[in-house]
Amino acid sequence: MDFKNCAISRSIQTKNGVWRLKQNVDMSVPAGDSAKGKKIFTTKCAQCHNIEAGKGHKTGPSLWDIVGKKTGQGAGYKYSDANKNCGLTWTKETLYKYLENPKKMIPGTKMVFAGIKKPQERADLVAYIESMGEPK
Repeated sequence: MDFKNCAISRSIQTKNGVWRLKQNVDMSVPAGDSAKGKKIFTTKCAQCHNIEAGKGHKTGPSLWDIVGKKTGQGAGYKYSDANKNCGLTWTKETLYKYLENPKKMIPGTKMVFAGIKKPQERADLVAYIESMGEPK
């Protein structure tokens, strides 16, 4: 995979195949509150995304069980080439970074969302997204 068009280009691949940003990039994620994250999802994300099992896609792809999946791979959604070819895996850390500024993280993404600048709000949203999937 060619990662030069992703912010993840400064990354290493771990033994289990998950891409992580190098240690010199701060990727620490504060503890999040999934109940607060649900409220944030409802106000900032639900217009374009579903996050419940079996609900399908809206303008944006379904986010059900997205943690641990590669970008641009959800069945039945037409992703941008940038998302399909980026090759990063959605983890707590990559979601946290992506939600700060999606177009900076994956240049060329179709997502028209400016991002969430407040670190705690992002952490809360990530906690909620993590909770919405099959038990790992």
